Amino acid sequence: MEFGFPELAAIRLGFGLSPHMQPPADVDAILAGLATAAPDGDAVSLDEARASALSLADLGKAARDGGDAEREKLNQLSRDLRDFNTIALQQRIARAIDDPSGFGERLVQFWADHFTIRAAAAGQHKLAVAFVDDAIRPHIGGRFEDLFVAADLHPMMLLYLDQTSSVGPNSRFGKARASQGRLAGLNENLAREAMELHSLGVGAGYSQDDVRELAELLTGISYNPKVGVEFLPNRAEPGAETILGTSYGGKRQPSADDIRAAFTDLARRPETAAFVSRKLAVHFTSDTPDEGLVTAMTARWRETRGDLAEVYRVMITHPALVDSFRDKARQPFDFMVASLRALGVTGEVLRGWDIRTANRVLMQPLGMMGQRWGAPLGPNGWPEEASAWITPQALSARINWILDIQKRVLGDDLPDPRELMLTAFGGTQSEKLAWAVPKAESAREGIALILASNDFNRR
Repeated sequence: MEFGFPELAAIRLGFGLSPHMQPPADVDAILAGLATAAPDGDAVSLDEARASALSLADLGKAARDGGDAEREKLNQLSRDLRDFNTIALQQRIARAIDDPSGFGERLVQFWADHFTIRAAAAGQHKLAVAFVDDAIRPHIGGRFEDLFVAADLHPMMLLYLDQTSSVGPNSRFGKARASQGRLAGLNENLAREAMELHSLGVGAGYSQDDVRELAELLTGISYNPKVGVEFLPNRAEPGAETILGTSYGGKRQPSADDIRAAFTDLARRPETAAFVSRKLAVHFTSDTPDEGLVTAMTARWRETRGDLAEVYRVMITHPALVDSFRDKARQPFDFMVASLRALGVTGEVLRGWDIRTANRVLMQPLGMMGQRWGAPLGPNGWPEEASAWITPQALSARINWILDIQKRVLGDDLPDPRELMLTAFGGTQSEKLAWAVPKAESAREGIALILASNDFNRR
């Protein structure tokens, strides 16, 4: 194989090569993707998400109290919100296809999965998109502590991890509920995931007591679509909470500032630097990453107090990026974007598809490949290991999609497979594939050989 850094970077760090743009020439060109991944004109604001949830609630009440007309309005809004979920996927894929280096949008995918959320109902669909636009995109090139606080204290995270139901047992509200024989207890979900999945990692030396103390500190913070995120002192557990040896709160009036201080300290701990650096290395290089790479990324993290752009720079320039080429399996979303990108489909074309086409070509196949849009199986997000994605059933779904898009998207305007091979791989193709593609009996067969190959399904 003969190829250079640009081809390697496009395949490993982005969504592959495209006939419409040159691969990133150097490290600075890759890091420029951090700016291009910022919120754009399609971003969903928290106000828009709140308004959507309130409208659905109002129509739900009207439908219960009214007749057929009110129920039809409710059904229409529910359909619109389901369509919105498809449009959100369409827009995300369009941005990924058009991202010059692909790295910015890959990071959006990584961090949105690291801070996993899931909309529980139609009324949360816009809030889930606002989570990415409001908490993830603005912070992927900044300091981890800012990203951490923005994500874990975002309304969507508060709802997903049931923080809105958490009440301090000794708070005024908690005691009043208890005196009435009504349950109003502490919920540890957000505290546990903040430490176990989002910062320190499993086995980092914290205890169940630390989790409970953080959960008690978190009481009082909640979300109401009518007012947004709010801190309710009467629900907050009184007194100071000690987390990993540091005391927070205990003032006369509980405050959300104490919560932000605790999260900032978690973000700055050396265990967080090691855990998240390793997770980045696993996602971008290998399921069993080079220990020298992880050590170097962790060291740079600690030197810069979590400057993510500097941590990425270490990863991009480390020899492990070359040494572990094609160790990683492309997840279904990545595979779909890389395929469309290699075939020359543009974001403009994709945005022009109607809902039916977007569902048929994007939403439904993604679920068939095992990565249902917006529906991770748990708070730990999607699996990284290749064995989770390269299975007979998943590969069959990928092949079916490849055959389907040739008819639905390309029609009779098929690229020459020999040219597509050069476009898609930039010289990184294996000798076996290079031998097989020119011998394909038809253009459709040649395209299928390329996109279904091990070379293309790994990066």
